[in-house]
Amino acid sequence: MHGSPHIVSDVMTHTVAAIGRGAGFKEIVQLMEQWQVSALPVVEGESRVIGVVSEADLLPKEEFRDGDPDHCTQLRRLGDLAKAGGLTAEELMTSPAVTVRANATLAQAARIMAHAKVKRLPVVDEIGGLEGVVSRGDLLKVFLRSDEDIAEEVRREIVSYLFHGSPSPVRVKVRGGVVTLTGRVRDTALVPVAARLVRAVEGVVDVGFDLTGPEHVRER
Repeated sequence: MHGSPHIVSDVMTHTVAAIGRGAGFKEIVQLMEQWQVSALPVVEGESRVIGVVSEADLLPKEEFRDGDPDHCTQLRRLGDLAKAGGLTAEELMTSPAVTVRANATLAQAARIMAHAKVKRLPVVDEIGGLEGVVSRGDLLKVFLRSDEDIAEEVRREIVSYLFHGSPSPVRVKVRGGVVTLTGRVRDTALVPVAARLVRAVEGVVDVGFDLTGPEHVRER
């Protein structure tokens, strides 16, 4: 996997719970509790994902339990009011589901989550069949990568390519995911290029430079 971005299939959960259209409210809550998840895919046929029921879809039933909201709230939250009366997954789910493919990069999955404001994404195949689920926590797994592993990739894939020499004129140190490059280079114009490439390495938290050449160069 070194030298190429991690993809969703590298970190996703393959064994997942799913429900059908007719799943009842309490059954959904019980399944969420059992699997310790905040959302469940809704499937039909050959496990084709047609929607997602999340905790946010279930909460209106409790929120509006003790009375009807005022007129302004009713107009502003018609969807939530409808879900407050929902009894089955079909009535409660958000549809169509926001999904991701297994071969999407983690960056692409993160952008989809941020845009849709969701915590989990069903992972589907080319016809929409459920293959797994990826969560925010799954996307953060790349930051568990060891400093030594990151340093080795930076040396092999970036430093050896941009800054030739034997021994290498640039030294690589990584601490807590923060990469620091030090040394002397012939062409300081390559420093911004190195910065961009190092930041793209999976698991890198930040990058700093203490490189000298025709003139002192430092970038943070």
